Amino acid sequence: MNLSSRQLRAFVALAQERHFTRAAERCHQTQPAFSALIRSLEDIAGVRLFDRTTRRVELTPEGHLFNESAQRLLNDLDAVMGDIQDHVAKRKGRVAVSALPSLAAGWLPGIYAQFHAQHPGVQLQLHDALLEPCLDMVRRGSVDMAVAAKGRDMSGLLAEPLCEDYFYMVCRDDHPLAQRSAVHLRELKGSAMIQLGKGSSIRQSLARNAVFCDLDSFLEVDHLATVTGLVSAGLGVSLVPAMTLFQFRHEQIKVIPLVPRSRIKRSLYLIRRSEKSLSSAARAFYDVLLDQRSDLARRNEQAMAPGTISAPTIFSISS
Repeated sequence: MNLSSRQLRAFVALAQERHFTRAAERCHQTQPAFSALIRSLEDIAGVRLFDRTTRRVELTPEGHLFNESAQRLLNDLDAVMGDIQDHVAKRKGRVAVSALPSLAAGWLPGIYAQFHAQHPGVQLQLHDALLEPCLDMVRRGSVDMAVAAKGRDMSGLLAEPLCEDYFYMVCRDDHPLAQRSAVHLRELKGSAMIQLGKGSSIRQSLARNAVFCDLDSFLEVDHLATVTGLVSAGLGVSLVPAMTLFQFRHEQIKVIPLVPRSRIKRSLYLIRRSEKSLSSAARAFYDVLLDQRSDLARRNEQAMAPGTISAPTIFSISS
């Protein structure tokens, strides 16, 4: 049965108006075209739905029966289309993101607040996780996108560059290097290094540097808050990227950049499934994140410019 919404709307209009001319005008149809719609509907039903006289139009018994279903079908169709339009207009929907813990705690909250203010009807979800779990959530479809580094296996994933996140040394203010404006990576030889676990993107980025691999490891922990506590207790020094520096705002901790020739960075990306379209809400959020790239790049350039290397970059969203 090939029943169209135009036929249903024509039927309901005639059932309510009881007059062909008024019903045709209501449906923005000429009367001949409108009459043809009604006839085609009756042909599909295989029964007369209206009794027509020169003076009036009345529903047949079968017409009364069909009227109840037609009203329900149109109401359901209008509800479905309205719901789709709400999603397209970002009045409804869901955005689910997995992110590295440092980004989930420091950079993303401001973006979430901005997006929620603009689209209060969109449900937001944020999952903070280490690198491989972040990527696994994208693969499984439990999140729309990840904000993370690249993993060992990126098959089926599309990675859009976001920014380069440069590393800094953090130490207590009584450390021998604490008063330096910049340090070379080799100068950390002999210092007790406090490192994050091998599953973190921070550790994986550092491990690519041969000089870092020669440094002495003292403690290995899983959370940046723990690194902060250990450094402030004077138990060692650590290397952390700029987008984690909010964790090290402590009166006893010094943040010191590495000299340019020993700079280490981690590359961050927006990652989604390569063969899956984003919903309207998720696409809008994805575009908001992409819009941050120029601001993040500008902050990196300022941090790397001569004469400004001693000023660590603290990242925030642009207005």
